[in-house]
This record gives sequence, structure tokens and C-alpha cells, in this order.
Amino acid sequence: MSDVADNLPADKPLIALLRLGTFLCFAGWTWVHFYWEGPYGVLLWHDTTYELASRWGISWEEFVGSGANDGWVQAWIARVAWLFVGCMVLSLTARQRSWWQLALLGIGGTLLMTVVSYAKYLSANSQLPMFVEHGGQILMPLLLVLGLSLGARHWVTRGMALLAVITTFAGHGSYALGLWPTPANFYGMISVVLHVDYEWARFILRTAGLLDFVVCVGLFIPWVRRGCALYAALWGLLTAIARPVAGMSPSLYYWGADQFVHEAVLRAPHFVIPLYLFWVWSRPTTLAEPPADF
Repeated sequence: MSDVADNLPADKPLIALLRLGTFLCFAGWTWVHFYWEGPYGVLLWHDTTYELASRWGISWEEFVGSGANDGWVQAWIARVAWLFVGCMVLSLTARQRSWWQLALLGIGGTLLMTVVSYAKYLSANSQLPMFVEHGGQILMPLLLVLGLSLGARHWVTRGMALLAVITTFAGHGSYALGLWPTPANFYGMISVVLHVDYEWARFILRTAGLLDFVVCVGLFIPWVRRGCALYAALWGLLTAIARPVAGMSPSLYYWGADQFVHEAVLRAPHFVIPLYLFWVWSRPTTLAEPPADF
């Protein structure tokens, strides 16, 4: 069956953009799961999890592994990696009239990213901005599903994109402004990439954090929202590629690409979603509008 949303000429590039952002996000996290390990240790490596596993007849040695073999935790984390592979495939193949594809991607993909983000939140000592700034990654698969099912220019799709951008930038801005302890790697990346000292890095971070919140407000103001969305897309791209730029080195195997490139790839929603909003707001909307314009 044909796709209504995909077959609208004005929507095709937007759907392709949403597909790209979703695919890259899941591709980056797939690399994390296969090459490193999913960030679920904080959820699984504790007594409560073992007690639950022991009820199913799993011994301590089977739970933690023997050294020569992976234990129960590592085995299940490896299996989760294949779920991310499945979401990668769905991000490229999902169609509007295939309800099972949309359900798997929208519910399953969003749930996977929520669990990942919650694990990162717990690893950061339950700092709220750590979870909030993953909003773009959590909502990316749902945004694609909305674009396919309702249309890329539908007000619900635009509203979800707006929520995704605001959460991402509010979370990042909270750290950059120092409302929560600023991660040391923020200072490190700026110092390495721009060759500045700590004081300049701190000034740049505080300025960037202030602009993050300006963007969150400006997205609601019709006459400045396109500029704010374009700035958000550029800043999202720069902060994503700052990871490999700061970390890669000729002294490392593969220049360190295997360790750092995925950090930029999985952050694709940080620049894809605001770019989507800029694109939509640059052209008239033809679909039904909500009571208040998004």
C-alpha cells in the first residue's frame, strides 16, 4: 500500500530527514551495545536483580560469569543490542499503513531509549538534567511514527518535535549554566577543541547555557522561532561532533574513531529535530492547525 505522508511531495524530504535522525540515533546506540556494553549496569548489578534471578534457579556464578564466559547480565545486554538493530531497520522501512511496524518503532523504540536514558540518569547520581537532555533521543522514533501516520507537517508532529528540542536544550543548558554540577568533559571538550584555558571554557559554557534557554523560549515566538531552530540545529551539530574532534588522535588505533564517532552519531536528534522545525516553519502548513499555532 502507498504511504499518504510519504507521497506528499512537500513531506518527502521531511520524512527522509526524520528517518535519518532515527536511524543514526539507533545506529550509534547499537555500536555502544556491541562494541562496549549498554549502560544498564546500574540497573542490573545489585542484590535485588540477583534475588530475582535466583528465583529462576540462576546461581551466582551464572549471574556474574566465570571469567571465561559471560554471565546472565552480559548475555541479556548482548540480546538487547539486537533490539536496537531491529529499530535501525524499522527506521528505514516503516510505512504508514503497516501498523505493526509503527507500533514496534513507536512503542518499542521509545521504550528502549527511555530505559537507556533512565540508566544514564541513575549513573549520574539521579541528576534530572541528565534524563531531560535525552528527550530528543527518546522522542526521535515517536516523532518519525507521527510523521508517517499523521504527516510531517501535522501540528501534533510539530508539537512533539518542539517538546524534543526544548527538553534537550533545557537539560544541556542546566549543566552549562551550572544549575547542576557541570560535567568535567564539557570543560575538557571546549579546552581541547578551541585551545582555551579553564576560565575561557567556563565563560563559553555559561554563555552557551544562557542561549540554550533563550532558544527554548524563542521557539514559541513566531517572528524569531526559525532563527532559534536554525541556531539549535547548528549548535546541536557542533556539540555532537565535538566528541570525536576532542577525543580522536593519530596515536590511537583507527584514530580513535571506534571510541568516539558513535558519540556524535547517536546525538543526531539534537540537530536533526531543530532542522526539521526550521524546514517546516520556512514553508506554509497545509494541514489542520491546533487552536494555538506551533
